[in-house]
Amino acid sequence: MMSRTYKHSDENRKLRNALGQFPTGVAIVTALDDELQPVGMTINSFSSISLAPALISWCIDHRAASHGAFTNARNFTITVLSEYQENLAIRFATRGADKFRDIHTDSNDAPVIPDGCAWFKCQAYRPIALGDHTMLVGTIIEFARYSVPALVYRDGQFQRLVADTEATTQAAA
Repeated sequence: MMSRTYKHSDENRKLRNALGQFPTGVAIVTALDDELQPVGMTINSFSSISLAPALISWCIDHRAASHGAFTNARNFTITVLSEYQENLAIRFATRGADKFRDIHTDSNDAPVIPDGCAWFKCQAYRPIALGDHTMLVGTIIEFARYSVPALVYRDGQFQRLVADTEATTQAAA
């Protein structure tokens, strides 16, 4: 199998645009840095790996300002955002923003973002360097799920899932 490294920014943009056709959920990952200060960022690379043991993963660019904080953290929390949390997704994706304003934090645990669809508190399992990113794998130690619609990202835009009520009605009949 041959792999191709894209060296030109034009090719990178084309590849990114093609990959952007795959809709993904939107989440915020949080941790505490070495000084027990919260760090956080918006991600769409969240994925389940295994149920037994309960493992999840997410990826962070090597150039991210918080790369060291996340790769050194012993724990992290992932909150899957609800469809009405686009503003939080943007805030946590913005470098230099006051990301944790109005969000309860304490120096003992990576914060859960309130009002999301689900959250997963994880113990760091293993960082894996892959290309220009590091995949962080975590063991789920606590989680919760809420019945609210999820925020979705596709083609460079946030989107909401719309239920097809006609198809649902026909299927139930």
